[in-house]
Amino acid sequence: MTQISIHQILKENWGYDTFRPLQEDIINSILEGRDTLALLPTGGGKSICFQVPALAKDGICLVISPLIALMKDQVEGLKKKGILALSIYSGMSFLEVKKTLQNAAHGNYQFLYVSPERLETDLFLDYLPSMNISMVAVDEAHCISQWGYDFRPSYLRIASIREQLPNVPILALTASATKSVQLDICEKLLFKKNHQQFQQSFERANLSYSIFNVVSKQNKILEIINNVKGSGIVYCKSRKQTKDIAELLTQNNINADFYHAGLSNDERNKRQENWINNTTRIIACTNAFGMGIDKPDVRLVIHYGVPDCIENYYQEAGRAGRDGKRAYAVLLYNDRELADMQLQSNIRYPDKATIKQVYIAVMNYLQVAAGAGEGNSFDFDMASFSAAFKINILTATYAVKTLEQEEILRFNEVFFKPSTLVFNTDRQQLEDFEKQFPKYENLIKGLLRSYEGIFDYPANIYEMELARFLKKSPDEIKRELHQLQQYGIVTYDAQKDSPQLSLVINRMYADSFLINLDNYIERKKNFETRIKAISEFIVNTISCRSQIIGNYFNDLAIKPCGICDNCINLKSLRISKEEFEQITRHIFDWTEKHSTGIKELLESSKQFKKEKIWKVIDYLQSEAKIIVSREGNISSTIR
Repeated sequence: MTQISIHQILKENWGYDTFRPLQEDIINSILEGRDTLALLPTGGGKSICFQVPALAKDGICLVISPLIALMKDQVEGLKKKGILALSIYSGMSFLEVKKTLQNAAHGNYQFLYVSPERLETDLFLDYLPSMNISMVAVDEAHCISQWGYDFRPSYLRIASIREQLPNVPILALTASATKSVQLDICEKLLFKKNHQQFQQSFERANLSYSIFNVVSKQNKILEIINNVKGSGIVYCKSRKQTKDIAELLTQNNINADFYHAGLSNDERNKRQENWINNTTRIIACTNAFGMGIDKPDVRLVIHYGVPDCIENYYQEAGRAGRDGKRAYAVLLYNDRELADMQLQSNIRYPDKATIKQVYIAVMNYLQVAAGAGEGNSFDFDMASFSAAFKINILTATYAVKTLEQEEILRFNEVFFKPSTLVFNTDRQQLEDFEKQFPKYENLIKGLLRSYEGIFDYPANIYEMELARFLKKSPDEIKRELHQLQQYGIVTYDAQKDSPQLSLVINRMYADSFLINLDNYIERKKNFETRIKAISEFIVNTISCRSQIIGNYFNDLAIKPCGICDNCINLKSLRISKEEFEQITRHIFDWTEKHSTGIKELLESSKQFKKEKIWKVIDYLQSEAKIIVSREGNISSTIR
């Protein structure tokens, strides 16, 4: 396929005259039959890199993605362009999956989107030889690396399809991966020796990064949003926080709404569309929001809490300013959050004794006998399990995740949506209803006692917990909840797609519980390294933030941006970065050895101009790194 043909495909289907940086090189690498790793930061146009070569080749492109919503969006987008595309995702019946695979094998389709788990099913493997696979695109490829921030064991099994497709090139795509993760991706996907790697610059010349240590985040967020006009995102750490922030903004005459995975699919789509169309100005959301959304005019992204790692921060902040115009990424934090982050390692990576305890509890919960169970799958409700065995739900979740990563079991909650319920009445109407229909009184009281805020917004509820609490069967509880909905007392949205837990091996005997924690310990160290990196990024008040991010991803060519908070602060001091660091070190050295005042400090510093020392003192004081008493004595707050 000639270069002109590639440009024709781009023009006819996307309306662009030219490719973005590196897109054409990546496309040509695939068309030459080479395995290719493409590192394209958020907004870099990843989908074009596999969609154009797929249209330039005969056959069907197999796209592997863990993001169900993004998968559906891309398929719909291709269909609107008249391009034939299919997808297989959780919730489809066996007959629907079979028909889709038949169409992929025998129809004139050009794309098949699947989750990595789908590759292992007998049905998929039966149809694979009949498909004319032209290329394989692996989206979110960092998930395959044990040293990345989102390792998923199912991704490790992608390489197994190379046995059936030895000459088909693989394109691995990710928005953020460190050097070690990039190497791991190529190794795990069995890339051939002539493979190519492309890395787009992490520089965002129009994006201003700022970080504030604040006492009142609420006041600061109002100040920021009132000063920056246009569309924005506020990333929150919990579903409740999204609602609280949206209410705060609305009460202050800012057009806002909230979004999280607990809302119904229709409600999520509606709120997303309102924001994309600028009917809603600010969307307060969890990190479930934003994947694959092509909205170029976002002027502001605020992180209301500290992200887990620089990878997540960079991707989420990068949703601002895709149109190339000035945009702002602001992170708000307090000292307690940074302290709490240091405790996350032991929560996310429980010790071997805790993992064993959870494993035995899971096996007992599922009533699996020792030496049996391999290949069996069970409905598994994490909340009910945790409640039944009095295990903290976070401890249970991370222990199960570890057992999954060690190939002992698999837990699939890809499309799981817990039941939600909200009352449609006020308390007086509810009391009247209970008097009229006393048979529902225990259920209503059970709901009110178990779920805080259930009058105000839909709360996640767990029927099995309610059944245990009220000494009824889960079916009775569900039936009564549906009846309450029919009376108009509640809005009840029943659980969809029960999570499945499958046993990869037979249940181990308690005295022979065996788990290899070498990789696990290494992953824990990598997690701690990422926590350290994001913490240092936050507290650094000297270095250019764009350069810090670039260095983290091994992009060493980025120059100081001049528009982040650190660059602006140094510019206002009219002091070079090197001189600032020298004066700062001198001040801290002085405070360690002397208890005297600023006058003596100034007299001791013959190599620096006094006005520059004063500027650094003022700056360090404003950052609460030093304290100057009324008597003029200076002391450091950093120990």
